[in-house]
Parts: sequence; structure tokens; C-alpha cells
Amino acid sequence: MVPAQELTVRPARRRRRQAGRTAPGWIAAFCLPAFTLYGLFLVVPLLTAFYYGFFRWEGTRQGEFAGFGNYQEILTRYPLSDQISAALGHNVLFFVGTMAIQNTVGLGLAVLLHRSPRGKRLFQTLFSLPYLISPLIVGYIWSLLLSPTFGPINVVLRGVGLDSWARPWLGEPDTALPVLILVNAWQWVGGPMLIFGAALAGVPRELEEAAAMDGASATRTFWSVRFPLLMPAVGVITVLTFIGCFNIFDLVYALGGSDGGPGGAMDVLGLLYYRTAFQGGSNAIGESSALAMLIFVLIFGVSVALERVLRRREVT
Repeated sequence: MVPAQELTVRPARRRRRQAGRTAPGWIAAFCLPAFTLYGLFLVVPLLTAFYYGFFRWEGTRQGEFAGFGNYQEILTRYPLSDQISAALGHNVLFFVGTMAIQNTVGLGLAVLLHRSPRGKRLFQTLFSLPYLISPLIVGYIWSLLLSPTFGPINVVLRGVGLDSWARPWLGEPDTALPVLILVNAWQWVGGPMLIFGAALAGVPRELEEAAAMDGASATRTFWSVRFPLLMPAVGVITVLTFIGCFNIFDLVYALGGSDGGPGGAMDVLGLLYYRTAFQGGSNAIGESSALAMLIFVLIFGVSVALERVLRRREVT
């Protein structure tokens, strides 16, 4: 026979469990606006581009079904085929250069601020401000700073006697892409700095103290204790930087125009898509849609592969 006290406790426990649960209807109501916006601005355009890429177009009039004809056209027709390979190479160099600068400078700043917390909030804010500004505005500002006629950078170089260093930075093929990489890294270095800073704050002090007691130097402690624990942060930064570098358009457009600077030295896939869609022939919609799907598959596939490889390295 169940005691009376037990009979009163059970309903109370049941009520507490039910109170801790959230009704599925409320969950759906809160998620619906986000899913609606996601579907309207991401899923629908993606499916539309996928559909358009299988048809030929006469201006804005849909023509006959072309299958993979548009894909074959953009990959084999000169000069578009050569422009795709050149733009892809620039995207790869852009990603590698940005990663090298962002990771190195961002990690260095994070370590300095972690060791010297005085003024930490101020410097975090200052280094994070550039990526709050539109890349178009950043690009136009830097194009003025780098102007060969009145730009203050060349004026300063001439003023200190370095006339040979003063040059049209965005007007020479040899310097256009490196300048683009430096400007992009300058704008986004605050992101890796904050991510690395958060990761450093999560490193247990006991591990560092144990390494110090074993006689490890500060440098050895960093590379043997801290850095392996920062691999999840490195993975996040790598994937996000890859997606950003292969989606780049606005900064390149502001610095080099729709043609990608002198001799196409800064031409990237985003600019190539823009020219194909708005400056192409009568079948611009079909070809640009096919190009957009190729770019999407490339970014999505490589991002997934990078995430899996980096996660496997975290485990090992």
C-alpha cells in the first residue's frame, strides 16, 4: 500500500517536470520568423539559381531546356574559361595570404592582451571597429589613401626620402593583390583576435603551472600546452575565413572596379559572376546561374572538408 505522503509528492514532481518543458508549439512559433527569413533570402534564391542554370535564356525570357549546357559553356568557352581559372587562383592566394596574416597578427594580439589585461577592453574595441564598417566604405577609403597623386601614404614616403617606394599601389599588377590581402586582413583581424582571446581564457592554469614546474620555457609552454588547446579556434577561423575569401566581392569592387584592377590582377569569382550576370550576352541569366552554383558547390564542399579535417586534428 502506497503511503499518503508518497501520493502527494508524485504529482508535485510531475508538475515540476512539466513546468520545465517547453511546448513544441512555442518552439515552432519562435523559430518560424528565423526560418522564414532564411528561406526567403537563402533557400529560395539558391533553388532559383539551380533551376535557371538548366535553361537557355533570351534576355529575360526563358528558352529551351539546356541541361548541363550552360555549365559546359562557361567551362570551355574562351575567354570565360580562362577567366574562371585565373579568378579561382586569385581567390586561393587571397585566402592563403589572409589566413597567414590574420592568424599570426590575431594570435599575437590575443596573447599580448591576455598577458597584459590593462586596457584590454579598449584595444579589443579599437581592433574590432574596422569589421563593423562596410567593406565598400573600407575599400573606397583605402583607394583614397593609396592614390598615386594625393594619397597620404605616398606623400609620407616621399617626405621621408623614400621616393622609390612611392608608386600606384592599386595600378600595378605586382602590388594590387598583395595590397588587397593586406587591406582585407586589416579589416577582419579583430575577429580572430577575439576568438583566440576567448580560447586563451579557457586554457586551465594548472596545465601551464605544471609545465613551468617541469622547467619548460614560456615559448615551449605556449607551443606545447596552449597552442594544441587553441586548435578548435583555429578550425573556426579557417572555415570562416575560407567562406569569406571565396565570397569576396565588395572590397575588390571598391579597390579595383568590376574588371579586377590592372590586367585583372585582383579578379575573383565574385567579380566574374557580376560581369557574367550584368555584362554578359543574351544568355547571361543561364550562364551566371550555372557559375553561381559552381561557386556554391566549391565553397560548401571545401568548407565541409576543412571542418572534418580540422576536427579530426583536434581529436588527435
